Amino acid sequence: MTGGEGGGGPAAAGRWNDLRPRVVSAIVMIAVGAAEIWLGGPSFAVLVILLTAGMIWELAVMTAPVQKNRPLLMAGIAAAALAAALVLRSDLAAAMVLVPSLALALSPRRDRRLAAVYAAAIMVAGYGLVELRDTIGTTGILWLVIVVVMSDVAGYFAGRMIGGPKFWPAVSPKKTWSGTVAGWIGAALVGLGFVLAGMGGWLLVLLSPVVAFAGQLGDILESWMKRRAGIKDSSQLIPGHGGLLDRFDALIGATVLVMLLGLFFKNLPIG
Repeated sequence: MTGGEGGGGPAAAGRWNDLRPRVVSAIVMIAVGAAEIWLGGPSFAVLVILLTAGMIWELAVMTAPVQKNRPLLMAGIAAAALAAALVLRSDLAAAMVLVPSLALALSPRRDRRLAAVYAAAIMVAGYGLVELRDTIGTTGILWLVIVVVMSDVAGYFAGRMIGGPKFWPAVSPKKTWSGTVAGWIGAALVGLGFVLAGMGGWLLVLLSPVVAFAGQLGDILESWMKRRAGIKDSSQLIPGHGGLLDRFDALIGATVLVMLLGLFFKNLPIG
């Protein structure tokens, strides 16, 4: 769940002081995202390329804050590599999405191996979003996004209203078990909604919480990297949400899982 959760703060008002900017930013992102998902094609691909490049830039800054121009160079490399991979759509695409990982691994920075792995996940997610939009269609990509959003929203409110034991305090001290489980339940309800609407099979009810959990792990990984870097947010690009990685970390994990499932299963129970 992006942005964190936690119950039992010093005051009720303090627990909700970031809600307004989060909501406003979320409305804008949902509107833009929904329009681009519906449009698909080059417009959606360009949006994904820009977001992916922005996340690689944040990762480069996070792991090498003293460098000045190199993070922008890394973002440019990521944008060019992803664009090339989307044009090629062949075995060479896999090599292209790994180019930013190689660039990060060969440059002086903190946690080079971890940065390289995370960069690979970001690039795979970027490629996967465009690929999934083309293969499973608008319905499938909406299901993926709504599962991640519902898991985040359910976890946010459950974590702050219920609180309780922490899920993994050493890595993500604000994440609670109540929020985590609420995210699974919310995701299952999303899957059920798609099934009842005739847009998926019953397996979707079980698959949705698994995808949500992959998203939660993506959030945990990003939180861990920020703790190692000693920062609160990956950047300040989005009011109330921090940076792009703070907002899309869960979508990265969820998309990577769906792409992996696509290697083993010919058809997903959606659409």
